[in-house]
Amino acid sequence: MASQDSATVPGEWQFLQCFGERTPGEDIQEADIISAVEFDYDGLHLATGDRGGRVVLFERVAHAQRGPGSDQRAPPPLPRGAAYEYRYMTEFQSHEPEFDYLKSLEIEEKINKVRWCRSSNNTRMLLSTNDKTVKLWKVYEKKVSCMANFNLEGRNAAGGPKVSPLNSNPKVAQLKLPKVTSTEVLLAARCKKVYANAHTYHINSISVNSDQETFLSADDLRINLWNLDITEQSFNIVDIKPTNMEDLTEVITSAEFHPHQCNVFAYSSSKGCIRLADMRNAALCDRHAKAFEEVESQANKSFFSEIIASISDISFSKDGRYILSRDYMTLKLWDLNKESAPVATYNTHEHLRARLCDLYENDSIFDKFDCCINGKGDAIATGSYNNLFRVFGTWNGADLTLEASRDPMRKRLQTPSKTNRFAIRKNGAGKRGNTDNAEAGTDYASKLLHLAWHPEANVIAAAASNSLYMYCA
Repeated sequence: MASQDSATVPGEWQFLQCFGERTPGEDIQEADIISAVEFDYDGLHLATGDRGGRVVLFERVAHAQRGPGSDQRAPPPLPRGAAYEYRYMTEFQSHEPEFDYLKSLEIEEKINKVRWCRSSNNTRMLLSTNDKTVKLWKVYEKKVSCMANFNLEGRNAAGGPKVSPLNSNPKVAQLKLPKVTSTEVLLAARCKKVYANAHTYHINSISVNSDQETFLSADDLRINLWNLDITEQSFNIVDIKPTNMEDLTEVITSAEFHPHQCNVFAYSSSKGCIRLADMRNAALCDRHAKAFEEVESQANKSFFSEIIASISDISFSKDGRYILSRDYMTLKLWDLNKESAPVATYNTHEHLRARLCDLYENDSIFDKFDCCINGKGDAIATGSYNNLFRVFGTWNGADLTLEASRDPMRKRLQTPSKTNRFAIRKNGAGKRGNTDNAEAGTDYASKLLHLAWHPEANVIAAAASNSLYMYCA
């Protein structure tokens, strides 16, 4: 985590690029809506998954370096963010819709999570999962050659007598060797492993261990530990399923490995609790090493308290010292050395607290927003409604509200006759969660659920429906 003196959060963000931008009035196909976004470990690649079961990969554009014989004069300055420009790489169909005949249950092809694995060569390895099955994919370069100079141009008609083609064609005086006329390099995707039949309930998280040999997959009641090379067997490391399902009080909502300690992982629950577990203590980690939970006073409790306390996503800081969690109304930053309360709490859309009843009726209160933290640990981000996302400074109190559009910093004026669905707000330094009167302008259908922060730079990839917007600061 950056020190308080060196922590600086940029106050101005600019549009970098957009993939799949829709035109006004264009109908959006359900299968094209992005459901997962993830940078790889060094930020050279970016992956997205959608509800149609597809995984799309992007790669960072490498700017040409000057050689010994090139012009040694200073090159013109690049536009800000040009060094972090990405381009389309490839895509593949990761999952197909299935049907569980035993339970009469349809299994969607929607990609819930995508996670990169480290690779020592030019191949790219990544995990993707839907509700039931995790798959390991290998994306590699494949040479395709075009041949010419064949001895014969055609073939015998189907069903004809089998005659030697050389004897039947007197024009062939001598054999010719085919030649390679051109060679091109294509990207191919191949499914290396399929990790199936291990989850009774829907998978909500996968996380690759720092040892790069194992990964975990979590559903509502269990967390399993897998070896990347073994598909037939997994180890159950957390099981909160009670003997009687009527005694069930909470479910697992998210899980993630520690970025450096391969024996430590964290998982969150629908009660707003984060548990830190150490696999060295026992084979079954039902007894956690630490529990991070902020107890709400009885005076403030209501019918919606438990619903909005449910944690939708957790993320470790790069140094592993802090955990960032997102519930429906707030972002919370936890220090691993302090279990009683978060070191900071950030209100994401406090103005909606008075409309929880309406949110419950239209099911928006159950929306699950992602959260992310930058590489230095001095800034965090999460999504909201109206295609907005929030960026907070962890030390200096910076608070920005940005829009997923080509002009993220723009401000639109509200008129008395028409409510503004895309009001942009920027709160002053130190003012967290400014509760302006924006309830009437909230568009619950336009929600930014998924976003990711570049591991080494102030670059954010945000998914708004079927469009992927990228911003830099």
